[in-house]
Amino acid sequence: MNKTRIILWIFRILAALIMLQTLYFKFTGQPESVHLFTTLGMEPWGRIGIGTMELIASILILYPRTTPYGALLGMGLMSGAIFFHLTKLGIKWDGDYTLFTYAVIVFVSCAVLVVAGRKELLQRIGLVKT
Repeated sequence: MNKTRIILWIFRILAALIMLQTLYFKFTGQPESVHLFTTLGMEPWGRIGIGTMELIASILILYPRTTPYGALLGMGLMSGAIFFHLTKLGIKWDGDYTLFTYAVIVFVSCAVLVVAGRKELLQRIGLVKT
């Protein structure tokens, strides 16, 4: 396995693990998660819906043939998270910066994976010929 593949696997695992780690809080209705989505006016449908989308993105990211698609979905999800942290929630949520930091890490990791898989994505939508 060459260095580039190892680095891409590190980004895959990092993005997927962070998103998967949050699912426990979202799917079990932990008070922190309920409070966050109540603040956004998206409780419970937003919490469960976003959790489901993060699960799908994580699975797609970890399967090499679908990594670019999962990463694109992950970027979209984290764009929303970053947007709400910069507006309604604040960067420092519940006394720390952890959630915002995780969202940025996942966004950057997914962006790297999208760039690495850009040829496949562009071919799939017909912008680049094989």
